[in-house]
Amino acid sequence: MLRSIFLKTLRDYRKSSIWWTIGILLMVVYIVALFPTIQTSMRGYAEMAEQFPEALKAAFGGEQGWDLFNPAGYLRTYAFSMMIPLLFLILAVGVGSNAIAGEEEKGTLDLLLSNPVPRWQVLVEKFGAMVAYTTALASVTWLSMYLMALTVGMDIGAGNLAAGVFSVTLLALTFGTLALAIGAASGNRGLSTGVAVSLGIAAYVLYTMSAVVKSMRDYRLLSPWYYYAGSDPLKNGLDLGHAAVLFGLIMAFFAAALFVFRRRDISV
Repeated sequence: MLRSIFLKTLRDYRKSSIWWTIGILLMVVYIVALFPTIQTSMRGYAEMAEQFPEALKAAFGGEQGWDLFNPAGYLRTYAFSMMIPLLFLILAVGVGSNAIAGEEEKGTLDLLLSNPVPRWQVLVEKFGAMVAYTTALASVTWLSMYLMALTVGMDIGAGNLAAGVFSVTLLALTFGTLALAIGAASGNRGLSTGVAVSLGIAAYVLYTMSAVVKSMRDYRLLSPWYYYAGSDPLKNGLDLGHAAVLFGLIMAFFAAALFVFRRRDISV
């Protein structure tokens, strides 16, 4: 009898977690190691960058624009505006879409449900594994970035850096849980992945456009990216209100997944 769906799910990702960890470490080393060089040799670039279109500056710096010459602004521009959020969004969506829909497409979900385990428990443990896996790799990101920052003399507080990474994790889990819900409703991994990623990108475009087009300013509240980046957690720390909105979205998508999964006929 299957003892722990949670542990088995994490065990299934043990090989991919190694490659994700290596990729994250290489990315962190590359980004942070460039900071001293940019500070000392690219001062003239700041004046040129100010002439760039507002849409370009918003795409890489959000509402705050970009600032390559202080630690928080540099990390926001190079890492936390697009690269790290998209990586973690892809990670969480992949795990979320595979949780139910992936098992169903492989023909293993019926075997899983043949165990004396209720459907709600299967979904809860699959969701818990997604949260644990994403959080573990986020912790690797935070620790490696903080240690690397100390190595190169980048003055970024551990608390503010943790706030930035935690906000990224909430954003990723928002769309990962959405993928879980779509997969639980449809049993189609491709559909759940495609819809969740597409909505994540659309929400990003909405957020960046709202920083440029004044008439779209109010619509930024519809984008989860605003609640991730709008308060600039790397500079100002965690905004509890924004974090609560993302957490509420995660719980809403999880409740929807639980509702549809308990009532749907499973294809075998």
